[in-house]
Amino acid sequence: MNKIAAPKGTGDIYFPEIGKWQYLEDKIRNYFSRFLYKEIRTPIFEHSELFSRGIGSETDVVQKEMYTFQDKAGRSLTLRPENTASVVRAAIENNLFNEMFPLRFFYIGPMFRYEKPQKGRMRQFHQFGIEVFADKSARVDAEVIYAAFNFLKEIHLCGTEVEISSVGCGQCRPGFLEKLKTAAKEQEKELCGECQRRIETNPLRIFDCKNESCIKISAAFPKMIEHLCGECDTHFAELQTALQVLKVEYKINPRIVRGLDYYTKTAFEITSNQLGAQNAVLGGGRYDNLSNELGGPDIVGTGFAAGMERIILHLQDIDRKQRKTILVAYQNPALLDHALRLCETLWSSGIHAYMEYDAKNLKKQFKKGDRISADYTFILGDEELQHNTISVKDMKAREQITIKQEDLEQWLKTNI
Repeated sequence: MNKIAAPKGTGDIYFPEIGKWQYLEDKIRNYFSRFLYKEIRTPIFEHSELFSRGIGSETDVVQKEMYTFQDKAGRSLTLRPENTASVVRAAIENNLFNEMFPLRFFYIGPMFRYEKPQKGRMRQFHQFGIEVFADKSARVDAEVIYAAFNFLKEIHLCGTEVEISSVGCGQCRPGFLEKLKTAAKEQEKELCGECQRRIETNPLRIFDCKNESCIKISAAFPKMIEHLCGECDTHFAELQTALQVLKVEYKINPRIVRGLDYYTKTAFEITSNQLGAQNAVLGGGRYDNLSNELGGPDIVGTGFAAGMERIILHLQDIDRKQRKTILVAYQNPALLDHALRLCETLWSSGIHAYMEYDAKNLKKQFKKGDRISADYTFILGDEELQHNTISVKDMKAREQITIKQEDLEQWLKTNI
């Protein structure tokens, strides 16, 4: 009798390799709790409409790669090819947008795409990712990139590089797409068959083509970052400023378009020179309209997804520590970047820290501190800035002291 093998593009994970998976999963849970993310688990299969509406009916994922089938009642179901649409669906269906705070989720689990299997890329593959909702600030995009980049550093994935771009919004993208179509049609005969099809269906994806000839031709095409509206241009500039505050080195890559239609404004990828030609480790960006597209409230989001198989190939263990939570509060919006810089100091020390980017006053920030069960609140005001100090409020004892910035490291060692 013939042996039954696992389907092509799938694989079994067992000892000792399973130890790496368990370690990585534990590390993900511990690391992202610093930023107050909570785990969410969504169904492995969903109604197919979720992905055609959320991802985009003309994307390669929907057109070519989804595992879709009918159940016994004739309903079209699809094994999830990605998880952002599922997380948004879950938040809408379970009213999480109104009941949870902060609206920060992470997930770990298998996804399914019909692709050519290769090292580090399977048809059943695993992703982890994070999703942040209800924050329009470019600073939260920068925080997401910071969290992703430093996670890879902490697990010793070397040679990583952050690439950022902007894919515009509903105001500036349509006009740009017409310019892009015009330029592409002038070179249509020189493009590969797939790019010729994309001219009408999804012209942005021409920039994602790996054909050397198409790459050379499209280098002369208009770029989205050169045609941003005022709002998107300001958002992109604020993103870069915040990344500088967070000490994240980056380069602008106008060819980043991502493969899913829901992205708006910020788009980014992190690559590693350890991974060969297919060097992307993770990618993500902002999706301001996805909730509306799926019938939910007008609420914005941003996040990323990372392929776990590719990371597992180069995983090294590191120590993990549990920490108390600190809320970083500021007296007025002019101190935002000073507060963000203080957060970076805490995060880089492995400490759980959180700040509000659009807070109106200290009282409301203190209330948010209570909601996240902060142990301490670090307060920055004009006086603290002038004297190079930090006011530290013990949220349980309701006592407040002032420490010098130069004494912060020792205070953390003693109290956290």
